[in-house]
Amino acid sequence: MTPSITHATGEPDHPGEAAPARFAPNDLTLFLGQWLRSPLRIGAVAPSSRHLARAVSCPLPERGEPVVVELGPGTGPFTAEIQRRLGGRGRHLAIELNPRLADLLRSRYPGAEVIQEDAKHLRRLLDERGIERADVVVSGLPWTLFPAADQQRLMDATTAILGPYSAFTAFTYLHAVPLSSARRFRDLMTDRFEEVVPSRTVWRNWPPAFVLHARRPRP
Repeated sequence: MTPSITHATGEPDHPGEAAPARFAPNDLTLFLGQWLRSPLRIGAVAPSSRHLARAVSCPLPERGEPVVVELGPGTGPFTAEIQRRLGGRGRHLAIELNPRLADLLRSRYPGAEVIQEDAKHLRRLLDERGIERADVVVSGLPWTLFPAADQQRLMDATTAILGPYSAFTAFTYLHAVPLSSARRFRDLMTDRFEEVVPSRTVWRNWPPAFVLHARRPRP
């Protein structure tokens, strides 16, 4: 079946809507420091904006008790938006490999279950917590920096925890679109999901980015 490629806008700001969490002024310094230590694991030199966080978090259901798994939360811009949307519902597992960032997330977002681990172990991590599947997986990982084998391994781990109606979202920077690794990642997504929906460009992020929303993982 040929994947469906359409466009999604993300969720706009609404008057009267609760504002997303603001971040401490030293977040940029911390993020940059961790990037200098491990640039291939942290794919940006600054935290993502709340505008990108909103676009990435669109698939979260407004009702029920969803299980949301977040990959590579960093200093927590996506974490804050996920927590805001959940409002105490469901479960939110944040998988962060960097120990310093994991400690920061635990202190800042007590409502999230922060797990310092490699995302390639997702199936085991959910099994250990008695969770059969995730309803939504939100990725902050730098997929375009990963070699093909790592992209494949992480995608295998991600699809292994998704149900037939689950959603997966990841973002990529606009300037990375021509890169072979970015094309390879998009091809991987369309191979693994029946529907892949790119958002409009989020210009109010640095660098500008867009989001890939995927649904209906292939068996």
